[in-house]
Amino acid sequence: MGNKKIAPFVGMVMAMVLQSGSMVVIKAAMNDDFNKYVLIVYSLALSTLLLLPFLFLLPRSSGQIFAYVGIDLSSPTLASAMLNLIPALTFVLALLFRMEKVEWGHFSTQAKVLGTVVSTGGAFVVILYKGPPIFKAPISSVSSIPLSFSPHFNWILGGFFCVADSLVASVWYIYQASVIRNYPAVMVTVFFQLLFSTIQCSIFALIAVRDQSAWQLNLDTGLIAIFYQAIAATTLRYLLCTWSVQKAGPFFCSMFKPISIIFTVIMGALFLGDDFYLGSLIGAVIIVVGFYGVMWGKATEEKCMIIDEERLQSTCQNAPLLHDKHLTI
Repeated sequence: MGNKKIAPFVGMVMAMVLQSGSMVVIKAAMNDDFNKYVLIVYSLALSTLLLLPFLFLLPRSSGQIFAYVGIDLSSPTLASAMLNLIPALTFVLALLFRMEKVEWGHFSTQAKVLGTVVSTGGAFVVILYKGPPIFKAPISSVSSIPLSFSPHFNWILGGFFCVADSLVASVWYIYQASVIRNYPAVMVTVFFQLLFSTIQCSIFALIAVRDQSAWQLNLDTGLIAIFYQAIAATTLRYLLCTWSVQKAGPFFCSMFKPISIIFTVIMGALFLGDDFYLGSLIGAVIIVVGFYGVMWGKATEEKCMIIDEERLQSTCQNAPLLHDKHLTI
């Protein structure tokens, strides 16, 4: 690793720690009986107010409903693992919308397709096979799950909610790419997306949460979760990711996504008393292998495109010289 990438390396590690802490804080707040829909609304509203003077570019937020429900039903570790499905799901959607060129004879396309299949298989392993605990936390986890289903069914249901969150994120990336082509003011576009996400989630929460006392804020884990989500998990994490992308490029930064699973497991065990199960380990490894397969295919494809562009430019630059030489002769 060159000296120029040491700072982005540290920045991306910090960003992944903040992301993992986000899931643990969310789970802790819900374990303390803080309503997940109210938490979404307050976090989005505070993020919007914090970012209003700067119009920062922020990631999509409407899929947070699925993510919060998934974390509540399962665990932060499962939710963290499912985030690595985003490149594979984005690739599939890009194919459906004809935004991605497919050349089946190229290794890059084969790697992306194979990585997508592997990631999907890993997701099913994490969801459907919980397995025995391979690490038991020193303290027991307290669940806030309101449903009267079995823990195994809640785990499966939570896993599918987390997959839905990744799917919404992928749809957002596709939509963002389409909008930016026509309206390049990215910061303004996404700022208003965040604002309307706040309004959308507020309407949903007002319908879903009938207990008015759930909207009251106290000095507890719920308030801590709101501030953490708005300041650290949204604003600071995005700034770190954006700065790292500018310094080292998107592919370098995307390689750090899987390490959030490690941080989530550690934080979940220390602060929530979550056990780590064999199914989560096996599935996470499979998902990460598929993740790197998709990313390697994408990087190889971009490298080939750069080489082709350089060859084309070289040909265009040499063509007038050959033409002039022919006229002189």
